Amino acid sequence: MAIREVLKMGDPRLLAPARPVEDFASLDLAQLIVDMHDTMRALNGAGLAAPQIGVGLQVVIFEVNANPRYPDVDQVPFTVLVNPVLTPLSDVMEEGWEGCLSVPGMRGLVPRHAALRYQGFDAAGQPIDRSVSGFHARVVQHEVDHLHGILYPMRIRDLRYFGFTDTLFPGQNLQDD
Repeated sequence: MAIREVLKMGDPRLLAPARPVEDFASLDLAQLIVDMHDTMRALNGAGLAAPQIGVGLQVVIFEVNANPRYPDVDQVPFTVLVNPVLTPLSDVMEEGWEGCLSVPGMRGLVPRHAALRYQGFDAAGQPIDRSVSGFHARVVQHEVDHLHGILYPMRIRDLRYFGFTDTLFPGQNLQDD
């Protein structure tokens, strides 16, 4: 178990596409997932992608469970998603505020598909196939973007809605995602 350093925007490793996982029985993969989990929990994140801790593999984790930072959103079950494929279920887009552990102290209004299907594998290589909407869909898209070298500021349409969290939301004590 280890809490790993999270890379920050500007580090070129965050822009590199991640490689698919090929060996689900690897001890390195198991340790990576434990480290990701420990890091996400220690930083109160909603999700984390392997490239954010310097590992160029297609692995993301996410969870929102009674998080005081997200009191009005549905819970998102703890999920390890490996080699994900996202398929939008409609052309409907929703804008929502996002933050990121790799872009500390900032928030931006980001358009995302309102509903999508995600497919991939769990940590043991068993298939995952879920259709989700709302905040769950937003979290998955945010994390999977990291696997393609995309950080949320790259998706912001209007930079008037991008700034420091304490300036945009004074007195709300929001943390990074």
